[in-house]
Amino acid sequence: MKEKNDDRKDMMRRMYLVYLVLCVFALVVVVKVFRIQMDTVSVIGQPEGLLTDLRTIEAVRGNIYSDNGSLLATSIPVYEVRMDMGADGLTDEIFFDNVDSLAYKLSRLFPDKPKARFYQDLIEARKNGNRYYLVRAKVKHPELQAMKKFPIFKLGKNKGGLIVVKENKRSRPYGLLAARLIGYERPDPDNPQFISRIGLEGAFSKELSGTDGKQLMKKVGLQWRPVSDNYEVNPVDGADVFTSIDINIQDVAENALLSQLQKYEAKSGCVVLMEVETGMVKAMANLSIGEDGQYYEHFNHAIGTAIEPGSTFKTASLMVGFEDGMFKPSDSVKTGKGEYSYYNIKMKDTKPHGTITIKHALEVSSNIGCSKPVVEAYSRDPKRFIEGLKKMGIGELLGLDIAGEAKPYLKDPSNRNEWSGVTLPMMAIGYESKLAPIQILTFYNAIANNGMMVKPQFVQDIRRNGKIVKKYKPIVMKEKICSEKTLNMIRPMLEGVVDTGTAMNLKAANFSIAGKTGTAQIHSKGAYNKEKYLASFVGYFPADAPRYSCIVWVMEPNVLTGYYGNAVAGNVFKEIADKMYARSLEVSERERESLMASNELPVSKSAHQKDLTEIFKTLKIASSTGDEGAEWVRPIADGEKRIVLEKKAIAENKVPTVIGMGLKDALFLLENRGLVVKVKGSGKVKRQSLPEGKAIQQGETIEIELM
Repeated sequence: MKEKNDDRKDMMRRMYLVYLVLCVFALVVVVKVFRIQMDTVSVIGQPEGLLTDLRTIEAVRGNIYSDNGSLLATSIPVYEVRMDMGADGLTDEIFFDNVDSLAYKLSRLFPDKPKARFYQDLIEARKNGNRYYLVRAKVKHPELQAMKKFPIFKLGKNKGGLIVVKENKRSRPYGLLAARLIGYERPDPDNPQFISRIGLEGAFSKELSGTDGKQLMKKVGLQWRPVSDNYEVNPVDGADVFTSIDINIQDVAENALLSQLQKYEAKSGCVVLMEVETGMVKAMANLSIGEDGQYYEHFNHAIGTAIEPGSTFKTASLMVGFEDGMFKPSDSVKTGKGEYSYYNIKMKDTKPHGTITIKHALEVSSNIGCSKPVVEAYSRDPKRFIEGLKKMGIGELLGLDIAGEAKPYLKDPSNRNEWSGVTLPMMAIGYESKLAPIQILTFYNAIANNGMMVKPQFVQDIRRNGKIVKKYKPIVMKEKICSEKTLNMIRPMLEGVVDTGTAMNLKAANFSIAGKTGTAQIHSKGAYNKEKYLASFVGYFPADAPRYSCIVWVMEPNVLTGYYGNAVAGNVFKEIADKMYARSLEVSERERESLMASNELPVSKSAHQKDLTEIFKTLKIASSTGDEGAEWVRPIADGEKRIVLEKKAIAENKVPTVIGMGLKDALFLLENRGLVVKVKGSGKVKRQSLPEGKAIQQGETIEIELM
């Protein structure tokens, strides 16, 4: 009996064991089925037809170039490398025999992650049957090519489980240079459904975008992955945009503006340089101070900031009177002791001027001298004054390609809520109206352009596969903003501002500048703040044959360091004008004729003999050399209208003197001798940190200062 009970107990134990094994097996099957379901269908009840779909493949975005073909923005392909751990041909034998080598190769290519971590993650992904495991994101093309040769991956998609997902990342080779002007196109972080289109990227998005393609993809879990590497519809890459931006002058503009903002501890500033005849913008810089005290291109003030412009508006006010025949430049105006009352407002000049002409009033920027003629002429009919401004294009939107243009504002005399007894005199000197910098520049550009107002543009042409598909020509907004008579009155006055007026510090030795300074109090919190100013200068050059117009705004400089437009903004204008003049062949030709007429020989830099000989030949200046085999020479005037090229001895292992040379020749000499060159300033070399004749140490740094 006991023996039977033991047999029964033994049988029950076996039955329980079998039952337990069956339960475990059933659990494994359930888990496996669940994983398979989750791997193929992400939402319960999803129709079978939605497991595969033709998905959009983004076309490669076109490039943005400067006026000389320098690359400003381009799309660089980056890749996600993923792995299908459940690929049909990826057996355990293949995987486990090679996973250690794969982890080693990955760690060598991407040192930020150790081999052990790669190995552990790959094993875990295999264990979980991950069909779309992310091996590495943001993989560059050379890295991808290397990865395709790694163990397992080299077997391809079916045997190695390799999945490559291509993306395009926008890149600016010049970094922050012209960053806001180049702009971007991306989803708004606060509202992903809204696409932010900023700058040229946004303005010419249609041309740059191209046509998207289609690729068959399969949904695995929550991810879509390609069924094959082929496209059902091939994407068509976007066209290339060739801008009018001169990258070298853009660099000069940004650095000159930054220097002044730092020097005067200003809140923000902007610069725009434009071709007079075409309206093509050659440079546009915008800088604002950040919370860390550094300056960034956060906002395009040149286009999007409209505030009271101050004295740069006086030009337009006087031109209305000239055009209507109300007064002329030679008329006298009594400014007294520099203080005059309009109702409850006391208008002041920086100093007393007494009785002066209207011409001189503009040159010295007398508030009283510029406002009194306007008030006397239009106080009974202010509407005529406003209409005169509008006829000249003041107060109109320009309709720029780049979005965000600020709306200009001129007060309406018929609106009693905004027009008062002091509105007209205040408007005459640039208050109680609002304009953006580029709108003011467009007006001054028209003065320089014989009265023709052209629309500011940023793009020369659109090209596809190297062929021009669209060329942008000048767009005339107004054939004439005023009569020739008025232009002949105002131009000498603007030249006088620089020759004898408020901007004498901008006077150039070799070419003339015309323009107007501006120093305006900024209205904030219901009042004009005596500690917040807008310093500006706008004008064109050369004054006798204008080629470029330019405006500089510096907002809220520290009043303790200075806030007048001639110094704070004018110096930026001067630096840009000097650079443009130096590069202008036409200006150089006029200078040559002037030099020959004055019987003077030009001052030249030390340089390569072949280059100097060619230059003097072109300028028709007699020159001779004492050593035709000399590579480097120094030009010396011999007192008989002839240049003698004197040999410069330069030892290979010694620091040469580059004083008097241009930057190109100086860099060539120094860098070819193994020196690291740091450059400051512009012009020709005036100082070098290492003395001539010092033994050269490879990799040593030399600083050269140009003036």
